[in-house]
Amino acid sequence: MYNQDRSETHVNRALHIAIVVLAALYGAAPPHATATTPASKPNVVLILVDDFGYECVAANGGTSYRTPQLDKLAAGGVRFEHCYVQPLCTPTRVQLMTGIYNVRNYDDFGEIDPSAVTFANLFQQAGYKTGIAGKWQLGRQPELPGKLGFDEHCLWQHTRRPSRYKNPGLEINGKEVDFTGGEYGPDVVNDWALQFVERHREEPFLLYYPMMLTHGPFEPTPDSPNYAAGKGEKSGGKKQPKENRNFAHMVQYADKLMGKLVKRLEELKLRENTLVIVVGDNGTGAGIRSRMGDEVVDGGKGETTKAGMHVPLIVSWPARAPSGKVSTELVDSTDFLPTICAAAGVEVPTELNIDGHSFLPQLIGGPEKPREWYYCWYAPRRELKGEFAANQQLKLYRDGRIFNVQRDPKETTPLKVEELSPDEASTIETLKGVLGKYAGARPAKLKGFKPKKKSAAAKD
Repeated sequence: MYNQDRSETHVNRALHIAIVVLAALYGAAPPHATATTPASKPNVVLILVDDFGYECVAANGGTSYRTPQLDKLAAGGVRFEHCYVQPLCTPTRVQLMTGIYNVRNYDDFGEIDPSAVTFANLFQQAGYKTGIAGKWQLGRQPELPGKLGFDEHCLWQHTRRPSRYKNPGLEINGKEVDFTGGEYGPDVVNDWALQFVERHREEPFLLYYPMMLTHGPFEPTPDSPNYAAGKGEKSGGKKQPKENRNFAHMVQYADKLMGKLVKRLEELKLRENTLVIVVGDNGTGAGIRSRMGDEVVDGGKGETTKAGMHVPLIVSWPARAPSGKVSTELVDSTDFLPTICAAAGVEVPTELNIDGHSFLPQLIGGPEKPREWYYCWYAPRRELKGEFAANQQLKLYRDGRIFNVQRDPKETTPLKVEELSPDEASTIETLKGVLGKYAGARPAKLKGFKPKKKSAAAKD
């Protein structure tokens, strides 16, 4: 483990100059600006961390990485122990943004239906200023972020795929901007996010922040002892080795950037009425080994096992949610749209027929029951890799396999029906009903699949 208290001396002067220029170009308020807290409507900041499994957060029991900012956020909010998303980024992002299971609206990797209605559309219609900062990877049409409801955007991999870390190439409000002065991409994007909240400090805003970290290539960060700050160097691309040391640095840096954003909300006196949500987009990358005490957790990104889908979920809303609460209730990636809409008083049209279940009652109290199961239809590149229904303990695949995912997280030994306890048998009957519910849910226009590939596990 490297020195976690290193100063920011590695962040070079070129980055500072770039941020000043961006502030001038895109209307950011100066750092000393004061704020007026919105009277009633909460601000919403939804942070999606890339390739970030449950075991990566110390507050969850992880012992391989230091995450002081996330731990602090959890101590002041609600930490969920059972949040499950899709095994890969694009499938999760589509579910997260639309509140609809992939079986009903997912077409192919790296794409989203341009006619989809997202939480940004709904918030925009309700009078919120909406922004997105970070990884896009949902289609290269220049107009797409705006069409999907974002007033402002600072994106990586929108119209092209340049470097994401050292000397990044970004698309800022539709304009391609290349950085060549040694800037670190996550720093540039994070500073844009800080500027966004400053610009809109006097009106309610939604900031969706799908971070570029902690995805490979596994490179040193500006806080790493082996970081090279040369101006002419670019990220090493996908040939970089999967070094756990560098991954640890990336986890710590992502944590640091989230802390900077929370601190800026505090400085602007917006923190009290800002709902901050942090969640992972899928499990940790394959090849990364982490620890939770004596337990070794192998990264399972791309797999329908627990390691591929179990992610951290930390929620903090000082004005409404309690501190230090731990929830064992289920949450899945369709639940974020109805939750943030309910928190902000934003109506979700019934004709959208979303699948998500608001977990706001688990945050602030309420009579509504938590979800009893979650469902997964996973076909990242039009090849069906898995379909199942599950709860915290049991998982039932469409092909009839049953696993106790608490005792057998790697799903090595299917359970026999005749060996199930009465309670387990009752649960399986419920899960059969869920699979029956979605048996005919796939729209005809989306039923086509490509021929099977040798390796269908996506790298992004």
